[in-house]
Amino acid sequence: MQWRIGQVRITKIVELETVGSTRFILPLASREEILKLPWLIPSFATEEGRLKMSIHSLVLQTPRGRVLVDTGLGNDKQGRGVPTWNNRNTPFLEALAAAGFPVESIDTVLCTHLHVDHVGWNTRLSGGEWVPTFPNARYVFGKTEYEYWRDFSDTPERIAVFNDSVKPVVDAGRAELIASDAKLTEEITMIPTPGHSPGHMSVHIVSDGAEGLLTGDVAHHPCQMAHLDWSSTADFDPTQAAATRRQLFSRFADRPVLLIGGHFDAGHLKRDGEAFRFVGGGAA
Repeated sequence: MQWRIGQVRITKIVELETVGSTRFILPLASREEILKLPWLIPSFATEEGRLKMSIHSLVLQTPRGRVLVDTGLGNDKQGRGVPTWNNRNTPFLEALAAAGFPVESIDTVLCTHLHVDHVGWNTRLSGGEWVPTFPNARYVFGKTEYEYWRDFSDTPERIAVFNDSVKPVVDAGRAELIASDAKLTEEITMIPTPGHSPGHMSVHIVSDGAEGLLTGDVAHHPCQMAHLDWSSTADFDPTQAAATRRQLFSRFADRPVLLIGGHFDAGHLKRDGEAFRFVGGGAA
């Protein structure tokens, strides 16, 4: 799946798709509540009220390079809190190459935040050691985000994720720590969007007068645009996450800005009373 924002082409590479089984991450999104939001169907939910979500990466092709945003779960990882996320063996890199992006062609790897499902392919297992997957890329992490997980990885899962998917990149001298509002390229600027994690960042794209926004996990699903207070169980600070959703969505609603989620497809954001609704689709 591809979209274009000016001279920037965005390609979605899917690692995992799910329908339903999402109450563990969005406990308030019951089928009854989802059916009260008919605009979610069919793009973002089924007629039975089951949510559609994915774990995916986004490749941004700019006039000067290729930026891979978020890297999913990865293969061979262990110690994950979700059993099916352990010891995975999927052809994600083959799918990336088939789409025209072999690992050596990626110039920059950008992580919106350092949660388990956004850093996995930062590294791969080689000779019993974790090594950077993308041999020619600089890896860009938010400084606030990195320092938090470096200093406060205090549970077995957090320790495992940091040690196998973040620390090896830093140890290899491949990590660049940036401010949460840094300008990454001429077309790409970060927006601080804390709440889901301490240093979460969203990605603002501007090219030839067109705009796009990669939200990361500001919202896991468009239902949170209608219910800004529906927090994810993974939110670091639910109150701050809700405030960030309102602030970010207020900034970009009712404008010709293509919005793509960290776990859902593209569309345009519209004001709807005191909250918002999401109209799926966008120019390819």
